[in-house]
Amino acid sequence: MKKTLLSLSALILLATTACGSGQSNENTSKSEEEIKVESTSDKSEGDWTILFDGSNTDSWKTYNKEALGAAWKTKDGVLYLDSSEKEGRGDIVTKNEYSNFHLKLEWKISDNGNSGIMFMVHEDEQFRHPYVTGPEYQLLDDEGHPDGKNLKHRTADLYDMIQATEEASNPVGEWNTTEIIVEDAKLTFKLNGVTTVETTMWDDSWKELIAGSKFKNAEHFGIYKKGKIALQDHGNDVFFKNIMIKEL
Repeated sequence: MKKTLLSLSALILLATTACGSGQSNENTSKSEEEIKVESTSDKSEGDWTILFDGSNTDSWKTYNKEALGAAWKTKDGVLYLDSSEKEGRGDIVTKNEYSNFHLKLEWKISDNGNSGIMFMVHEDEQFRHPYVTGPEYQLLDDEGHPDGKNLKHRTADLYDMIQATEEASNPVGEWNTTEIIVEDAKLTFKLNGVTTVETTMWDDSWKELIAGSKFKNAEHFGIYKKGKIALQDHGNDVFFKNIMIKEL
């Protein structure tokens, strides 16, 4: 009888130990999973600021105006310039300024269309247009627009300053993805994943680029190290979506 009770006690102790061991393994497994998530997560993820989410245009206004002009419209998740509108025309700019940043957006141009994305734009009543201060990432129907014949005026060029190293635009009417990165004076343009321009801003070489361009007499062009992003009204329909920016 004593031997039977001893065996029963041993069985109970073994079962209890097994249950306890199982619970410990589960907790250990969860901890390892949490550690794995923390170690593999991108610390920069979530730092993107949405400048246009498909409907909200609160981040934008017409240059040197208080509000967004009526010619800039939204439909089906797209912000676009309706060039047939007579009122509310003009380039638009972000309300905030940026220095080191990574801008990413999608765009498409109309047949024979011309537009651009300017950056480091200094908004001031003394300057009538953003291009007086802000360098431009060119958007163009390269084959249909006359400017396409100028090798520094084509899509993904640093307008009138540096020709793109490679042409990577999709056909007119199709969406393209553009990235503009400014970090510690290094400027990078990308189009559909292809790097088209790399240069350094504000050094002697930069000044030489300006001196050899149409902006040579614009004393405030390309000098600002912080400014607004601008989308250009060049008189042609142009379409944008998924506009976001990350401060670096």
